[in-house]
Amino acid sequence: MNIYVPFICLALGAAINWRGLPAPALKTFDFATNAALMVLMVVIGLNIGTSPQVMSNLGTIGLKCLLISLCSIACSVLLVLLAEKTVMPLEKIRLQLAAEKNIPAVSQDGGGFSPLVIAMPSFIAAGILAGCFVLPDISHDLLDRILTLSLIFLYTGVGVSLGSNKEVFQYIKRLGARVLFMPLAIFTGCIAGGFIGGILLDVPLGWSVISSSGMAYYSLTGAFLTEIAGIEAGTYGFIVNVSRDVFTVALLPLLVKISKGSPIASGAAGCMDTMLVPVTKTVGAELGMVALISGTILTFVVPVWLPAAQIIFGL
Repeated sequence: MNIYVPFICLALGAAINWRGLPAPALKTFDFATNAALMVLMVVIGLNIGTSPQVMSNLGTIGLKCLLISLCSIACSVLLVLLAEKTVMPLEKIRLQLAAEKNIPAVSQDGGGFSPLVIAMPSFIAAGILAGCFVLPDISHDLLDRILTLSLIFLYTGVGVSLGSNKEVFQYIKRLGARVLFMPLAIFTGCIAGGFIGGILLDVPLGWSVISSSGMAYYSLTGAFLTEIAGIEAGTYGFIVNVSRDVFTVALLPLLVKISKGSPIASGAAGCMDTMLVPVTKTVGAELGMVALISGTILTFVVPVWLPAAQIIFGL
């Protein structure tokens, strides 16, 4: 997807709802957004289930890949939490703005049950099963087109939400350059998680660190490691990062209880595309914009970092 498309769709959605849409129209947009989100979850599952690289290696190196992915998420969450406690007070700024405008500071702790908590991982699982047993030969070009169309609907839906929550822009202005600590903490956490996972699981550090620091950019990371180190290394690059999306969706209710930035930390570069709406629905519109900014920065960082990491680890 073109790098400008998310921002164009967000601007379009915000413009549509800038003056306020009637309640029935907002409900229609919300329904369409949720429907597109479920389609996206199925496509993620199909991409996993139809990938011989993933499915054929689950029994041999799959567990190590999953553990490296979890280690990367844990380290990213830890460093983002530290940043929130020191230089990047995400929730404090939100509460301050609410107090200044005499707006009730509604809790966003994820405590209320949402059907999406069950629906999102269930649709991913359904996609995996369909890819394995029902549609093993489905065209990946078709899946890419469906993915792109779903994302366009989702970005536009997020834009409509921004139009209803104009305080988002004041929030980002108040946060200012401190927003850069989010991608910095995530990136550093991914590298740390790769080191820890590689050492504990006896995986070559070059493979584990590069895989972990792909930050959910699974297509590029898997292809890059395959090219420079062979199919086994490429499998790590792919599975570690595609499983990060799956873990993010499954762990959202837990992550948001740790801190407001934790779901963003887990989504990493995926917050620019596939993880933006699940994360935004969990943390709210203000932090949804933080997620988009962070995900965009990290998406640009990955293709610059991978060749540098290759040199560092001598691969």
